[in-house]
Amino acid sequence: MIRFIAKAYLCFVALCMASVASETVAQGPTPSLPPLPEGLQTVEFYSPAVDKTMKYDIVLPPGYEQGEHEYPVLYLLHGYMQNYTVWGRNLGAAFYARSLENLILVLPDAGNTWFVNYASSESGKDQWEDYLIEDVIGHVDANFRTIARREGRAIAGLSMGGFGAFALGLRHPEMFISLGSTSGSLSFARDRAEAIAAGQVLAPRQRSAEQQRAIDRADEFISAIIDVPGFSKQDERTPNGIEFETQEQALAYDPFQIIFNVTKSRLPHFYIDAGTEDGLVNVAREFMGLLLMNDVPFDFMQSHGKHNSEYWRRSIGHMMTVQYEVMQRELGNRP
Repeated sequence: MIRFIAKAYLCFVALCMASVASETVAQGPTPSLPPLPEGLQTVEFYSPAVDKTMKYDIVLPPGYEQGEHEYPVLYLLHGYMQNYTVWGRNLGAAFYARSLENLILVLPDAGNTWFVNYASSESGKDQWEDYLIEDVIGHVDANFRTIARREGRAIAGLSMGGFGAFALGLRHPEMFISLGSTSGSLSFARDRAEAIAAGQVLAPRQRSAEQQRAIDRADEFISAIIDVPGFSKQDERTPNGIEFETQEQALAYDPFQIIFNVTKSRLPHFYIDAGTEDGLVNVAREFMGLLLMNDVPFDFMQSHGKHNSEYWRRSIGHMMTVQYEVMQRELGNRP
């Protein structure tokens, strides 16, 4: 099955692979598991959209078990070659969620899927947009005391997850009051559309022997944490299919296009940030420019940093605080 892959996409995947390789090597051959952050638990559930038993981490606020209060929810999406454990256990999101005290944080898993419904798939069950919008959110709202409406729900993510947050948030603006992206690959769908329109057919970038060894070491360690049958290793987590077969299918997920499908008065709040040494800062600035030209309110931040965990550990607290404040104001809890 031939896949159309834009040059920018290949560079992005290469960046992710290099990051995973370098951080895995830095961890050493036998990294140890830190204790779970306070308030964090792992939930297992069945998703009809992808026909898999999946897991997500959830961080409940202090005092949740003793009260009857309903809470706003932030869904935080991981990046390419990451998983549902990265935000809460490694990048500080659980700490900031507990500090905010009045927030439920949900950390879903979606493998290397870009959070889209695949145009074609050998499994026939790679409907990752439906998985998140219907199955994950439905399961959270049914099993936890959430404010299950737009004003009490936000979504954000890093890299691939930043794209997912903006694409799905704009495709379902009735569900989210705030969309956040840190180091977001916001042009992914547009790049794919341009590649398809140009008839570009490129083979996926091959891993070097060193990169493959690093990924094998990471798989050995990380798959034991994920422990989802048939969905624990990187090769299993990359669908054997095609995200977009036509230019129209790709553009239907392009935040630069679908923002115009939403009535201006119903647009969610936007938060965008990126490191100045990250190549994706340019697309962040481009999206900011689009919002500026159309007089759409937003929050934007850039600071020194690359496309790595050091930057995300610094960015997450600011992004979460801003989105939390947006939800509280929309819920009438601020003057």
